[in-house]
Amino acid sequence: MRIAEVEVIPYALPLKEPYVTARGTLGRREMVLVRLRSDEGIVGLGEAVPLSLRGGETLQRVERSLVRVAKRLARLDVTAMTTEQPLAAAVDAVINVAAGRRLPAPAKAAVEIVLFDLAGRISGTPLWRMLRGEASAPLRCNATLAADSPRQLAAEAVSWRERGFETFKLKLGMGDDTERVRAVRDAVGPDARIRVDANGAWSTDQAVAVLDEIEPLGIELAEQPTASLREMAAVAAATAIPIAADESVRSANDATRALQAGACRLATVKLAKVGGIGPAGAIGAQLPTYLSSSLDGPVGIAAAAHAAQALYRDRDDPGLAHGLATQELFGGTIASVECEVRDGLLHLPEGPGLGVEIDERALERHRL
Repeated sequence: MRIAEVEVIPYALPLKEPYVTARGTLGRREMVLVRLRSDEGIVGLGEAVPLSLRGGETLQRVERSLVRVAKRLARLDVTAMTTEQPLAAAVDAVINVAAGRRLPAPAKAAVEIVLFDLAGRISGTPLWRMLRGEASAPLRCNATLAADSPRQLAAEAVSWRERGFETFKLKLGMGDDTERVRAVRDAVGPDARIRVDANGAWSTDQAVAVLDEIEPLGIELAEQPTASLREMAAVAAATAIPIAADESVRSANDATRALQAGACRLATVKLAKVGGIGPAGAIGAQLPTYLSSSLDGPVGIAAAAHAAQALYRDRDDPGLAHGLATQELFGGTIASVECEVRDGLLHLPEGPGLGVEIDERALERHRL
């Protein structure tokens, strides 16, 4: 069995409301869909989510990288994916395609995801089972609050609360930080979990000052308060709020350095940031980890949700909500079948591989 067709399709999904962070504001999320079709008509899906707002690669560079690597994908013999070890065959294919290439992390993730999905569909196996997860369990997720003002944040939090969410994440580093947290706490009550994310925008002194002010409001964790591990270590030493690394931990080596520096207790992992499911698992072996979205589309969300089923198979589950309910922020989709959010839980679609199916007319509407 061989690859008969490779498609690299840039597209964008509109956000219901502007997504405001300390790094800037998004009105839509631009992505790249990768689609493989075997000579027997079996289709695999992958997705790349550029991280230019966080200082990463642009959509154009990621797309160009995937167009170049498509030549290697088109030459693949995927017969080995029909054997009893489809994941091993997919991993070999990823190595074959990526060998000697310096692919941006989102492109690496897309290559891995599309080959894992194809292997699952060829073998008739859900990806979570290929990854040796025990079951396809619904995932507890945090609400992602994207509004700007404290009043809007409070209203947004109440809306998420009414849909069954118990953990709330809000962006800080844009001024009025304490007021923003207090507004959410007042809105969701004393039992809800609140986590904050500054996207590395604070200095050490700013981070310590803000975390000291909001600590009495009951904070579950603070993501990436400062840009560097050295600064984060100083913050971690000065606050009782658990620090979670995001942008500063992109590999297992980064996780080791973070631990040695005392910079964080936790890590949040985005597949597009670290380069796929394999690197995410390597980070999880070093630090208690929860998976987050980079405002992924339906393919990226499904890949992370499948990965989460196997994340704790060899270690204790830290009991943290995953940041994978961000599809609720979009005003559209390209999927006819995808993960569903119900009562604060993310449910995987049934079927082999990722289980995601593309709505061709919707894809055409959202193409760039």
